[in-house]
Amino acid sequence: MNMLSHEVFWPPADELLESAEAIRRRLGDWPAASKAWRVCLSTPDTARGGDLIVGGPRELATDGVGTLAVKPGRATLHLGGTEYALEGEWSDDSLPAFAAFLDCGFEPHDALVLAFAWRSGNLDELDAWPVDFSTFPKVADLPAAPVSPFPSCPDRLGLYPVLPSASWVERVLDAGVQTAQLRRKTSDPGDLKQEIERSVAAGARHGAQLFINDHWREAIEAGAYGVHLGQEDLQSANLDVIAQAGLRLGLSTHGYFEMLRALHFRPSYLALGAVFPTTTKIMPTAPQGLSRLARYVRLLDGIVPLVAIGGINGAVLRQVLSTGVGSAAVVRAVTEASDVVFAISALQQEFGR
Repeated sequence: MNMLSHEVFWPPADELLESAEAIRRRLGDWPAASKAWRVCLSTPDTARGGDLIVGGPRELATDGVGTLAVKPGRATLHLGGTEYALEGEWSDDSLPAFAAFLDCGFEPHDALVLAFAWRSGNLDELDAWPVDFSTFPKVADLPAAPVSPFPSCPDRLGLYPVLPSASWVERVLDAGVQTAQLRRKTSDPGDLKQEIERSVAAGARHGAQLFINDHWREAIEAGAYGVHLGQEDLQSANLDVIAQAGLRLGLSTHGYFEMLRALHFRPSYLALGAVFPTTTKIMPTAPQGLSRLARYVRLLDGIVPLVAIGGINGAVLRQVLSTGVGSAAVVRAVTEASDVVFAISALQQEFGR
């Protein structure tokens, strides 16, 4: 396998390129990267979109150009108006590994995580992919995690329908589902309060794990089992208050960097997605696919419960569960089913195989 379908390092650096090629050959087959990144070892006279300039001033990080500042124990990527700072062991192998993971189609901030995690000994492994969590870096400069830890939830949450209304929550819990989420889209405070209270009451009747999407204040007031938040909510939600109220916390993630960021806050579970294309919400990243999902599960198994999400239905559920993930969130596979009870039964049977 040759990764030289595009210019990788600029100026050309034979030794780095040789190391990058050796690593890339051991990482297996991946879909071609959608963007050709160029790792610039010095600042070009004219930077172009797709350039990642090592040691370049932060001011150059505009119009698709990124800068990467590396110093002992830390690397900071500036790209697209966002700073990604990581702390860990940066070695002579890290920069060629960074290029190799970019070629596997990972976004620069996720490739940077994997570059930190890479060890030269991986080349001797049957599967060279980094899956030893102890080698992974930490996200730097995050606020402190809540003093009170979030309560735990079952390691394997099973079938996890995400539902638009309390009537749907009642319907699926009546059909035997034990984990569900209310994702209510409304600007009416009265409607929201009523829907959450009704859903929480249904969860209590069935002894189910009922999560509320986004609306953490209302979830606390209603005594919900838990809340589910997106990455953007980490900047606005009061995690201390949620933890002190005793609610479980689920967090969405879309790649390695967001996983590490989420784990810092010690959530009750992580959602990994989107696995497949989905039309139920606008996703910030391209679909992850089963190969990435399987790597994520191997990395995080035993560390935190995991939920696969995004485009999952009965046709692909068995493949999703073959990765070892203990839960799968579904939307249209339930809400658009012609026979809801039959659909739920068929989906649950896949978890029992």
